[in-house]
Amino acid sequence: MNLHKYTFGMGDRFGHQGHAQLAAIIQARALGLPIYPVWNKSNREHLLVGTQPDDLRAAADAAVDAAGWTDDYHVDADHIGITTVDRFINASNFYTLDVADFIGQPAAPADIACFVSEMAKYTGTLTVPGIAAPVAVTDETVRSAAGKFLAAIQEAGRIYRHIVVRKGAGHFITEVSVDETDLPQSPVELLLILAMIAREGIPAQTIAPKFTGRFNKGVDYVGSIARFEAEFDQDLCVIAHAIREFGLPASLKLSIHSGSDKFSLYPTINRLIKQHNAGLHVKTAGTTWLEEVIGLAEAGGEGLEIAKAIYAGAYPKAAELVAPYAPVVDIVIAGLPTPAEVAAWSAEKFVATLRHDQNDPDYNVQFRQFIHVAFKVAAQMGARYTDALEKFRPVIARNVTHNLFERHIKPLFG
Repeated sequence: MNLHKYTFGMGDRFGHQGHAQLAAIIQARALGLPIYPVWNKSNREHLLVGTQPDDLRAAADAAVDAAGWTDDYHVDADHIGITTVDRFINASNFYTLDVADFIGQPAAPADIACFVSEMAKYTGTLTVPGIAAPVAVTDETVRSAAGKFLAAIQEAGRIYRHIVVRKGAGHFITEVSVDETDLPQSPVELLLILAMIAREGIPAQTIAPKFTGRFNKGVDYVGSIARFEAEFDQDLCVIAHAIREFGLPASLKLSIHSGSDKFSLYPTINRLIKQHNAGLHVKTAGTTWLEEVIGLAEAGGEGLEIAKAIYAGAYPKAAELVAPYAPVVDIVIAGLPTPAEVAAWSAEKFVATLRHDQNDPDYNVQFRQFIHVAFKVAAQMGARYTDALEKFRPVIARNVTHNLFERHIKPLFG
């Protein structure tokens, strides 16, 4: 199974927006943009909402059937490990192998020594086509990278082979995630990670490295765009070189996690993938959930009351809700508006505060991030929330489709 050049990952917390999400992909196709949909949901999100991986597969299949979509699509078991992967075997055909807990753990000394020996031919002055300056590589450079990443990639190999036993080789897409580290990987580190992936026999088709700056959930990038551009450009060069050097799949491409709403980066990404003729996978996860809440608030009346009730229910549980997402949000809980303040807001005020429009004086980046992590409260509402998604479907769907197509797909790929 080969992954297409441009793929777009879409989260759907409650499984009601598949058709609206697919509508954005269909609009892209009408403009000649060959984007392929990937529905993704992590084990953590399933547990928080009370769903099963089969529920996401059913929602994706239903959206595809309703729209008459006949092209490829994928269902991603997002951020799975060896202890969680079995839940996703039947439902998924795309697996994001998350080995963050193993990064920095030491591999066996003999394994490190073997890897250093295998990489000896790359020591000295390494030239990667497209990267202007050759890089000095020593045995210690290789040993350091192995000390940080080899155990993690060995774990990725273990997970991959476990899936192969259940599904068969060639019947699913594999992504390897190494983005949860303190610092971005250097070009040499990324090249060595890809060498590790190849020696584990993992036919990775996407790799999610760490980039400079903050990729917080549902809000814009915080950091140096110039530094990001340099890293992204170098990573594209490294991937092209690794495909040739290590025999990795020709479809191997970069994956950007927490890629939703990184509006300031999209022009750079668009330009560079075209300049390199490179593929791209972007995960947008919870931005659809935020558009659901925006749609409810915009509908007014009962919809607005439910949006306010979500906030009122979440506010006393702020520390609990933020904790699982602490590395990817920056929320000062003491600076959030009180439920009493929010209760007095009009529909227009609520929408303006939550919608990601940095030119709107009412936009509140803290409020938006907090709502992003508050979906557990909506899940606890049960039918009150899901019935409202059906009742106010037209206004919610309009927001979901517009957000993905106009604000994400067109700037990224157009």
